[in-house]
Amino acid sequence: MKGAEFGPKPLLTKREREVFELLVQDKTTRDIAQELFISEKTVRNHISNTMQKLGVKGRSQAVIELIRLGELEI
Repeated sequence: MKGAEFGPKPLLTKREREVFELLVQDKTTRDIAQELFISEKTVRNHISNTMQKLGVKGRSQAVIELIRLGELEI
């Protein structure tokens, strides 16, 4: 099977990871949007999608869970 040698699929997309890496740096939604050249709505969508994947109800819980899973470092 092609691609099987690359291991399991990562939990976060590249963009979701970028958003959360900036979020833990205490950046606002506006700051993140400007830095990544995307809209604030798109930033919120990435955060919401990640929270849904993790089954959590807030940004802080998402960050804690991502750190626990080794997906994010502070």
